[in-house]
Amino acid sequence: MIDQYLTFAHQLADVAGDIIRPYFGAHGQVEAKTDESPLTIADREAEHAMRKMIERAYPEHAIYGEEFGLQLAASAAVPPLVPFPTTHHSPLTAHLTYTWVIDPIDGTRAFIAGRKEWGTLIALCENGIPILGILDQPVTGERWVGGRGMATLYSSAPASEPDPRRRAREMTIKTRPCPSLSEAEFSTTSVNYFTPTQAARVVKLAQSSRATVKDGDCYAYGLLARGLRDIVIDAGLKPYDILALVPIIEGAGGKITGWDGSAVTLNNFREVMAVGDNS
Repeated sequence: MIDQYLTFAHQLADVAGDIIRPYFGAHGQVEAKTDESPLTIADREAEHAMRKMIERAYPEHAIYGEEFGLQLAASAAVPPLVPFPTTHHSPLTAHLTYTWVIDPIDGTRAFIAGRKEWGTLIALCENGIPILGILDQPVTGERWVGGRGMATLYSSAPASEPDPRRRAREMTIKTRPCPSLSEAEFSTTSVNYFTPTQAARVVKLAQSSRATVKDGDCYAYGLLARGLRDIVIDAGLKPYDILALVPIIEGAGGKITGWDGSAVTLNNFREVMAVGDNS
């Protein structure tokens, strides 16, 4: 069944990429959300298209996206559109056997600025646990694919290349060994997402590492999976920011957990640390 879902997730990424690419570097209209993060027309159009595809293919599945929130399956015994639960053990999770968690553009600030450190995130969760994830950068043609019980795959191909040829380019990727923190390259999306207490802990970690890189959003986790970074740590996340990256990191040999070492799930996602060396 996982192969069927992965094939469909590739199709979602392809459609989202076709919508997003023309907006990249086009200086389209940008709005501010209530949390002051930017929103583009590309975000909305791509998520709308992905939702329609999921509704047609898997009407029994729930959908949770950055732009339009949580939509439960038609058979759910609660209203179809509800706020997402932010507490552990919410009774709502009983209705979420399969949930597609999508973010059309993670790293919108980089997208608007014309940088490459952004991507489309697509996850499928089973009972709250992410079982597959895709990180797609539709402009550079890079795609990371992770799934339960499989090694993470990475491909880089021209956007116009047919899918079968792209799939033939896929290669298995691995994180790199890092014997000590003093040799680690450390990354975080933005210090602005940390509370003062969290920031103090992160600064201490950064000062002990070899190098620190700010910014990156989902792309930083992709680099870690490819063995190009050692530690990525973030806070203030939403499910659509991180769940797709869990199978990708784990399938590449890394480890990704909450700051307390707990599993990253549909109900536990706010503070996350990923490391390449799992030893």
